Amino acid sequence: MSDRPRRPGAHELLAAVLDEGSFSSWDVAPLRVAETGSAYDAELVAAAERAGTDEAIVTGEGRIHGHRVAVVVGEFRFLAGSIGRAAAERVTLAFERATRERVPLFAAPASGGTRMQEGTPAFVTMVKISAAVAAFKQARLPYITYLRHPTTGGVLASWGSLGHVTVAEPGATIGFLGARVFEALYGEAFPEGVQTAENLYAHGLLDAVQPVEALPEIAGRFLDLVMAERDLGRVPPVPKEPLPDIPAWESITRSRNPERPGVRALLKLGATEVLPLFGTGAGEWDRSLFLALARFEGVPCVVLGQDRRSERAEAPLGPSGLRVARRGMRLATELDLPLVSVIDTAGAALSKEAEEGGMAGEIARCLAELVVLPVPTVCVLLGQGTGGGALALMPADRVVSAQHSWLSPLPPEGASAILHRTPDRAPEMAAQQRVRALDLLADGVVDRIVAEHPDAAEEPQAYCARMAHAIRHELAELAALEPTRRLTARHDRWRAL
Repeated sequence: MSDRPRRPGAHELLAAVLDEGSFSSWDVAPLRVAETGSAYDAELVAAAERAGTDEAIVTGEGRIHGHRVAVVVGEFRFLAGSIGRAAAERVTLAFERATRERVPLFAAPASGGTRMQEGTPAFVTMVKISAAVAAFKQARLPYITYLRHPTTGGVLASWGSLGHVTVAEPGATIGFLGARVFEALYGEAFPEGVQTAENLYAHGLLDAVQPVEALPEIAGRFLDLVMAERDLGRVPPVPKEPLPDIPAWESITRSRNPERPGVRALLKLGATEVLPLFGTGAGEWDRSLFLALARFEGVPCVVLGQDRRSERAEAPLGPSGLRVARRGMRLATELDLPLVSVIDTAGAALSKEAEEGGMAGEIARCLAELVVLPVPTVCVLLGQGTGGGALALMPADRVVSAQHSWLSPLPPEGASAILHRTPDRAPEMAAQQRVRALDLLADGVVDRIVAEHPDAAEEPQAYCARMAHAIRHELAELAALEPTRRLTARHDRWRAL
């Protein structure tokens, strides 16, 4: 008995992922790329007989969880899934048709890369495929990829790496460079374990590693979130409760309670659906920044939130965390979803690695991108708000603050040390610097305060429900605004500070 995992072919995979009986082919006879009677022509005929397909790519449409989707699936048994001119044209046509007909696309490549029998004319088709994918994403259409064993070379370097959500087959070989090519060029074996799905996931290049059987659920949840009709009607106003005049230091102390609900609790207790994503997609991950697609009372959005529990358990917010946040900003723009950013951090990492990783530049880029992000944006001050790492997620259309949240350029102890050469005057500095939610509201930094009765840590479920309702209310208000007017108002509010 073999221990090798089962690797489904193109049609078997489609049968496993699509709703039963929903597949319809878009394929026509492939381009003629070989002279009749040539050795390559004979290879193509033999490959078709072996694979049961007329090329290395199968395209069409079907349904996942009832959602109509375009599909582009590789067939590895056809000349190792290699992409020649005919296969490239088929991929390109599928993306173009999906763009015209405004349907999301599910791609499942399995390929050794460019077809060597066709050389450079096949190699440069990576450009037209990438252009078609870019046009598809510019149309604000969802794209999910499932990288199968193997996905290498030009396929990974074009349409295989451009999905909004990327999942891979367990144990799959995924990489840019072929191991045999490396060995032939350099006379030594390529290091083991590098080009595996599990290793790429560990480095933040994939959102998940899951078997084929899990795909309908994952893809279905993604489509449910981004394709469902958006219930953006007005919701009952959020009551403005009278708030006690509590000293800033008391709020700071409460915000540091380990039992205080953070971003994960807010989503678990306040959101109706959550699909976590992982990493930057560019070789980094940072658990201090949580990224997910979610719904608040029927409204889908991208959520990016600082996770202070991960900060305590692993490491402070680093430059890579802000690059995860910027991935979230791109997702929101490309999927035309509102963005909810959640601030709750004891401060960005202060280290050699953070400096060399470009912490200051990442803060600057987050600020610059959020200020002009085209979709509606809501920022939630959920707990601690220390320094530039906190401010990086703030410039939204609306800012909602928890009663005991706060914002400061440094922890009050640090400000006290600078001005008084001792951290002992932190309570005095907190009051002087106007860091608490009531002061932020009076100064126009935040728009709304969500009450705590008397502390979020003592009533997590009710508190998270109130905060979720406030987020939903603000998203509905923003959805009613004409985009140009909304962006102008965003600029003006921050310009007026």
